[in-house]
Amino acid sequence: MSRARMEAFSDGVLAVAITLLVLDLHVQPTSGGHLLGQLLAAWPSFVAFLVSFVVIGVIWVNHHAIVRLADSVDRWLLFANLLLLLFVTTLPFASSTLSGAIAEGDAADIRVAAAVYGGVMTGMAVAFTLLYGRITSMLVASGAMDQRARRARMLRFSAGVLLYPLMTVIGLFYAPAMLAAFAALSIYYLFNQTGVSDN
Repeated sequence: MSRARMEAFSDGVLAVAITLLVLDLHVQPTSGGHLLGQLLAAWPSFVAFLVSFVVIGVIWVNHHAIVRLADSVDRWLLFANLLLLLFVTTLPFASSTLSGAIAEGDAADIRVAAAVYGGVMTGMAVAFTLLYGRITSMLVASGAMDQRARRARMLRFSAGVLLYPLMTVIGLFYAPAMLAAFAALSIYYLFNQTGVSDN
């Protein structure tokens, strides 16, 4: 399979996932309640949407940056890519579940929903690190990257593997703080942690 085909497939899946996020945003202006009150009451949906949208957007940008490093695509790379897409496609469900639980206010349900959301985010971090690790190992094997540079890049790129589970623990006690922490980590990844030139 060509690199372009894998990237085109991934772009399509990411586009669908990021679009599905908006389905959780809804109010009922004809229900008799005040629209402003409904919008304010729906803040968990808007916050979860925004955080999840930024996460998928940053994944898309970084996915493009690292996949273009690959001279070839092998089965391991394809499966690592599919694993990443598995977690990305579950993010709309996790986002909706978390925002619904926060809106309802049941503490036990919020903890479960935070664990689901955090688990999806952690899974994405692990899968993305595996994908990047496979590409960089291929670069080392071809002589295009030395092992020391690979270790430094992997360390910087894989921060989420440790931080997402820690943030999930925070979410078990206060879910909005977890969402804020996830947003902050997305900003970290927004500033090119791949070590790949933007040119």
